[in-house]
Amino acid sequence: MNVVVALFPLIILIMMGYGFKRIEYLTDEFWRGAEKLNYMILFPILLFNSLAYIKFEVAALTKVLLALLIIIVLSSLMLWVMKVIFNIPVARFGVYVQSQIRFNTYIGLSITSLLFGTQGMQIFAMMIAFAIPLVNVISILSFTQAQQLKPQQIFISIIKNPLIGGCIVGIIFNLMQGSLFSGVEQVLKFLASMSLPLGLISVGAALQFAQLKQDYARLLMNTLGRLIVMPSVAYLICSLLGLSHFETMILVVFFSLPTASAAYILTRYLKGDSQLMASVISLQTLGFAFTFPILIFLIS
Repeated sequence: MNVVVALFPLIILIMMGYGFKRIEYLTDEFWRGAEKLNYMILFPILLFNSLAYIKFEVAALTKVLLALLIIIVLSSLMLWVMKVIFNIPVARFGVYVQSQIRFNTYIGLSITSLLFGTQGMQIFAMMIAFAIPLVNVISILSFTQAQQLKPQQIFISIIKNPLIGGCIVGIIFNLMQGSLFSGVEQVLKFLASMSLPLGLISVGAALQFAQLKQDYARLLMNTLGRLIVMPSVAYLICSLLGLSHFETMILVVFFSLPTASAAYILTRYLKGDSQLMASVISLQTLGFAFTFPILIFLIS
């Protein structure tokens, strides 16, 4: 499938959300409720469904998961080094960490399904099950200096994350070869099918560009780092580990995604620079529409 065709429905849904919010067609209460419903219920159900019935082939995907781990840990370490060198305040450092290692799963699942089909979705599902706990731990740790979080507080924050819960329950259900009443399965499928379109519309509604002029240079560097440097590093690591072309493409897609909208929630909760985080999410989401087709063209 042509990448432009694959991107088209995603862009339209995001634009719809942005338009609805700007003309105030729906109230702020609706958007807060939609975000909460999706983050707490619909998206965890989608993750559960994505993991509960796939065939886990961990041995076959060892190199993929290893590459994923190396890229995330390496980029995180580089950011910590830069924090020390440039004396970056913790409130902003947490934003920079999340902007480079977190990923918009709504966009990722949508684009992977359209471009790579069932096989690609299975690999991507395994990747997000591995990555979501890892990036959440690192993201929380990036704010620890300011909040002086204790290990038990970090553990509680991770366990309370509904996305991690959805992944864990889905994996356990899969390993136990569980089954559900067919009616319950249909209800879960209906709820899961609501998550991606609602998530993409909510992404559009959350876009904020007011701070772009104030932090233009910093935001531009951040966006280029996420949308160009990270997928380039992913391609290099995949080449060094000898991954197949198909696996390489999925990993490059993974690291070319804009950062997660949920990063704003965590930043606000841990008293980081939430306005900067909102601007980062907005600019990366906008830039993705331009950089992604070029990256796919180069590696195809």
